[in-house]
Amino acid sequence: MPRPSRRSRTLRRIHVKTPKHTRLVYAKKKPSKAHCADCGKVLHGVASARPYLMSKLSKTQKRPERPYAGMLCSECMRIRIKKTIQ
Repeated sequence: MPRPSRRSRTLRRIHVKTPKHTRLVYAKKKPSKAHCADCGKVLHGVASARPYLMSKLSKTQKRPERPYAGMLCSECMRIRIKKTIQ
């Protein structure tokens, strides 16, 4: 029987084969992908990982190098920049 803190379904259950038997390993679920603030599309080039893994990534691996990176998709970014110029 797993310990009480592991019984929750918030943890992902992974079956790992070892030489003797198959073990059940409990891992936290992956976070959802980042979405554009305007249109809601999934942002490409933005990492989705747990906070302790995100802190190990370099700044350029976390998000693309452009204005509004990590907040807006490239299409919405172009529209926003055109509005500010006018």
